Amino acid sequence: MAARAARSRLVLAASVGLGAGVLSGLFGVGGGIILVPALVAILGMDQRHAAATSLMAIIPTSIAGAATYSLRGDVSVAGAAIIVIGSLVGTQIGSRVLAVLPARALPWVFVAFAACVLAMERLHEPMRDAALSIDPARDPAAVASLAGIGLVAGLLAGLVGVGGGVVVVPGLEIVAGAGDLLARGTSLLTMVPTALSGTAANRRRGLGDPRTGAVVGLASVVGSPVGAVIARALSPETASWLFSAFIVVAVVSVLRKAARR
Repeated sequence: MAARAARSRLVLAASVGLGAGVLSGLFGVGGGIILVPALVAILGMDQRHAAATSLMAIIPTSIAGAATYSLRGDVSVAGAAIIVIGSLVGTQIGSRVLAVLPARALPWVFVAFAACVLAMERLHEPMRDAALSIDPARDPAAVASLAGIGLVAGLLAGLVGVGGGVVVVPGLEIVAGAGDLLARGTSLLTMVPTALSGTAANRRRGLGDPRTGAVVGLASVVGSPVGAVIARALSPETASWLFSAFIVVAVVSVLRKAARR
């Protein structure tokens, strides 16, 4: 019976990873918005271990997704590096603000941000082939905008634990003027160093389940390229509407967590 239960648990973990991988490749996100509640509800993990296990799984997910997008040239390594630098600063600011803001206000910070993104998504006409301009000498404003995107992503991550693709993808499209596929591929690449450093910190604290994280992560490696292929098959307009729906899901997830607390 114990062996059977263990096999069932692994099958459930793989199913969760596969679904999260498809969403990751489709939207350019890490999948934590889906993984954390799924690990809690389906596998019975507590919130802290679910978050840490999710971060482990995001490492192979984001690598596989970024590699798939890079095959068509839809990844900007320089842009990702600038965003990561900005996010490191933003996370530090977010953690400081976290100590000051009332707990009840935190989820509504994200809700307000999400509402702004949804409004701008509807006013913005998505493009497919627009490139990123990264030349500090000729266009310092473009470099500053990328750092600003990372700053906001890190700030929200520090405040409410949500950042990554939910911030980076619309930021690259709306603020930096990148094409939708380039935004998704670059977003996935920015998650690799963040997930690695976060996982190392969690393991030092004894958080996370490496076995479950490995199963979820390996299954997501299968799903992530599938999601990237689907994203390429969709029109920019359809992909934009689907991403807006995903942001609504993220808002609901944040508010549900706040209600439980």
